[in-house]
Amino acid sequence: MSFIRNFLKPRQSNFVRLLIEQSAATLEGLKHLEKFMQTGDPEEAAAVEQLEKDADELRRILIDELNRTFVTPFDREDIFTLSRTIDDVIDYAYTTVDEMTILNIQPNNYLQRMVSLLREAANEIYLAMCRLEGHPGVAAEHAQRAKALENRVEQVYREAIAALFQGPEDVHHIVEMLKYREVYRHLSNAADRGDEAANVIGDIVVKMA
Repeated sequence: MSFIRNFLKPRQSNFVRLLIEQSAATLEGLKHLEKFMQTGDPEEAAAVEQLEKDADELRRILIDELNRTFVTPFDREDIFTLSRTIDDVIDYAYTTVDEMTILNIQPNNYLQRMVSLLREAANEIYLAMCRLEGHPGVAAEHAQRAKALENRVEQVYREAIAALFQGPEDVHHIVEMLKYREVYRHLSNAADRGDEAANVIGDIVVKMA
């Protein structure tokens, strides 16, 4: 009987811990991305890449836990989606660095502003995960702040795109315009995934009430 009780017992601490660790790795990756945008230091780019790999490993562990656990603390779909969206944010942080290196483009004011806001949003998601188990109402507040920051990222994204299309002068200008637009899209996609993570957190809080 004790085996059955242990099998059916929700492994909440494991899932919450892994989601906190995922969000912490994402936050740390965004901090290094922000430094990269300020300095162009290749060591900061390498740190983003390593944290993306670390986050992938955490997600693999979480999925394995999910597959082996019969009862979960909240909906399995919510756990899976929240893990995926948090992971997507650090994935896009890495692809941003990768694209900038491949395309040989330098950080500009728009990139720096977008990444700064994304780092703030990642911090709000991290705080939301830390509060989800004990203080779900506080977690929901952090999720709402993350959503507000996502809106600000999109505002800067639109400004950046508008600036790109202001009177291209020659072929070189058009090529640079296309390069920057590609990188801006990575950060916009990161913001979208952060918004989706915040939505899932909000859904979980409602279901916990």
